[in-house]
Amino acid sequence: MTISKRALIVGINGYDHFHPLSGCVPDAEEMAKVLSRNSDESINFECRLVTSPGLDRVTKAFLRQKWRELFQHFRDDLLFYFSGHGTPTEIGGCIVTQDGEPDDPGLPMAEVVDMANNSSARNVLLILDCCFSGGAGNPVGLQGGGLENRALLREGVTVLAASRPTELSLEIGYHGVFTDLVLAALRGGAADVRGRVSAASIYAFVESALGAWSQRPLYKSYAAHLGPVRICEPKVQDSLIRELPKYFSCPDRQYPLDMSYEETSDSADPKHVEIFKKFKRLQIGGLLRPVAGDDLFWTANKGGSVVLTGLGQFYLQLVNDGRI
Repeated sequence: MTISKRALIVGINGYDHFHPLSGCVPDAEEMAKVLSRNSDESINFECRLVTSPGLDRVTKAFLRQKWRELFQHFRDDLLFYFSGHGTPTEIGGCIVTQDGEPDDPGLPMAEVVDMANNSSARNVLLILDCCFSGGAGNPVGLQGGGLENRALLREGVTVLAASRPTELSLEIGYHGVFTDLVLAALRGGAADVRGRVSAASIYAFVESALGAWSQRPLYKSYAAHLGPVRICEPKVQDSLIRELPKYFSCPDRQYPLDMSYEETSDSADPKHVEIFKKFKRLQIGGLLRPVAGDDLFWTANKGGSVVLTGLGQFYLQLVNDGRI
């Protein structure tokens, strides 16, 4: 079954009653560019980009209509990205629209979360790069006892927020600090061995890059599985991972090497040389290591052996289970 994916990408620099921003439109444009294709140029999300300044005024009514178009009658994967002003209100965090005023700033973050929760989409990812975005998904009006810090999300909905509910989200130059890191994660910084970037790995990448004195991103999810948000160039191709049982019949098996595996040796065997090249790729991917030392040539020269790492044993199990 082919899964289709669509995304609404919004960036607002120009405001009628709030001070202008500089990085939100460039961030939105770059996010749409990165999300629309995987690293091999295969289609990923079908993105609709909305910016201010742009072709349309991003008013409350306009953005609400775009949300309806995004969520209605769609059963596969959805993504909403916003970069712009956010502000706290009596009913929780609010996304500030172009026409927002101090007493009526825009649309509640709770509204887009409710649309996500009520949609029939398989998975929904909300990425919010705005001040106070960490309040998205928190129950409105439940104060005290820590309830204000609990998210209400249905299965399949995930929120990636740039900051805590009480924090600002910063710009440096012409990019948001949070979005700059999310883009780096999507380009491969958060990819696993197979090249898959999930929402959880994006958060782990961003969180680890921000110091203790920086804004703190938040990750909220009720996900049954971690499907890829984007697929990058893998460190190890699935076709090679599926060959693991050929060389390692059990997780702790040691595979012996000698100089017939090294192509510069007088005793080189072409079949062994090909295996040796595969082992080098597995080592780069962190799936294989020499029993002693860390160099495969030295291991072959000394008649040593290689074994699977813990990660390699994990992927061996996935292959044996028919999951790769």
